[in-house]
Amino acid sequence: MKLKAKGFLFDLDGTLADSLAVVERCWCKFGERIGKSAEEIISYIHGKPALTSLRHFLPDATEEEVMDYFRWLEKMESEDMEGVVALPGAVALLTRLNEIGAPWAIVTSGTVPIAHGRQQAAGLPEPKHWVTFEKVTKGKPDPEPFLLGANVLSLSPKSCIAFEDATAGIHSALSAGCQVVAVHAPEEMARRDEINVIINSLAQISVMGPDNNGDYELLVSNSD
Repeated sequence: MKLKAKGFLFDLDGTLADSLAVVERCWCKFGERIGKSAEEIISYIHGKPALTSLRHFLPDATEEEVMDYFRWLEKMESEDMEGVVALPGAVALLTRLNEIGAPWAIVTSGTVPIAHGRQQAAGLPEPKHWVTFEKVTKGKPDPEPFLLGANVLSLSPKSCIAFEDATAGIHSALSAGCQVVAVHAPEEMARRDEINVIINSLAQISVMGPDNNGDYELLVSNSD
């Protein structure tokens, strides 16, 4: 399988970095505070901005109360980096993109303190461009995050490949018009014909280029 693109957009949590333990640890503490089961909390939150999840679980709360929970969660998640590691192939892929001068950005629902902390804890190369919670008015699954990601690279969405693992993020990237590589795609997304490639690991990805048109060729192996 081969794809061509001029730039690359990466989700962070679950795509480049394994932060599952800390995410679920912190959100389960939130669930305990409001009397919701861990299963109910975990089944909803992944890939979505924290405020979206908080408003979902606190429909009767005032905005001030929601923001109090938001700040509490942000502090907890930004200070807890235990178990955060790079996913297989992530460091090598980003290093390769830097070596060949390919534009790339991280597009995450996390806030700056959380996103930067996890990028550093995982030992990932730091991107020149970030799209974080603070930079968008509508988070994933809305297309805005990936539209902004393409914009910060000065590229059209269709000339970018987005790497995503969560349903909300895949919807966001597809709606933005990006080519999509799904990493460990949820079962309901694996059936979406619009997804260009489904992989188990970023270790399956290699990138060549650029060619005379400024395109980079992404190659996908069958195994990682």
